[in-house]
Amino acid sequence: MLDYLSLSAVAQVVREGSFDRAARALHVTPSAVSQRVKQLEDRLGLALVVRGSPCTATEAGAWLCRHVEQVGMLERELHRAMPALGALDGEGQRVTLRVAVNADSLATWFMPAIAAFTDVEPALLDLSVDDETHTAEWLRAGTVLAAVTANARPAQGCRNVALGRMRYRATASPAFIDRHFPRGVTLQALADAPSLAFSRKDKLQARWLQAAFGQPVELPRHWLPSTEAFVSASVAGMGWGMNPSIMVAEYLRNGSLVELVPGVDLEVPLFWQHVRLKIPMLERLTQAVVAAAQEGLEP
Repeated sequence: MLDYLSLSAVAQVVREGSFDRAARALHVTPSAVSQRVKQLEDRLGLALVVRGSPCTATEAGAWLCRHVEQVGMLERELHRAMPALGALDGEGQRVTLRVAVNADSLATWFMPAIAAFTDVEPALLDLSVDDETHTAEWLRAGTVLAAVTANARPAQGCRNVALGRMRYRATASPAFIDRHFPRGVTLQALADAPSLAFSRKDKLQARWLQAAFGQPVELPRHWLPSTEAFVSASVAGMGWGMNPSIMVAEYLRNGSLVELVPGVDLEVPLFWQHVRLKIPMLERLTQAVVAAAQEGLEP
């Protein structure tokens, strides 16, 4: 049998990033947490926690942390069905669910989903942000229970639900257009005009260049890892960028932003993948995500 007291200690250390913070969350001493983690590692013959700042899980530790989350959800469902068990559980701890999501979804349609879910569920969310083409890797590594991803193929052991499409437009301020594209938007001009990139994983600009001109070009880039900053920087004339249509619609209407090449935009299909387990709480999270996607994404 698994030692769930020690498992909870491992999960809390990984969640909090340190033994001290885990001890405060568990209402025990740091030495007690350290002892529980070490005992489980010795028993399994595996390292579960990489000691550092912050502490992180090894591959084996990540899988055990996910197991703890799943057990926690199942226990909550048992308490829902048998309220008398509540008298035996004085701590009233919430379940923490780890989810990976891309920044643009988090800044637009995803927040209503998790707000509606946590309003009625005894759960806390631990969100990890990554590019939509990479969030599925968090599932494959066992780090999260669910993810918003651009990958249509489900990760092993996971269920895949189509959510809709997020549309992106290449936009810039009128002043930026006048300054950098006086003779029109050309590949030569784009090679000199500052652009905005979210991260080194961001491939949207390369895809847009392929759609608009049939070939890529090396771009000078500002690196801005924030969806909201992307829009603000575009309006301020700092550079041109690929912005979610839903976030720039009003700016396009009032003329604060214009499209570089009208009519050439990108659609990114998004999917919700989660571990294939019949856990009602996870199903309710899925329902909240799908409902919010129907409101905030294009079919």
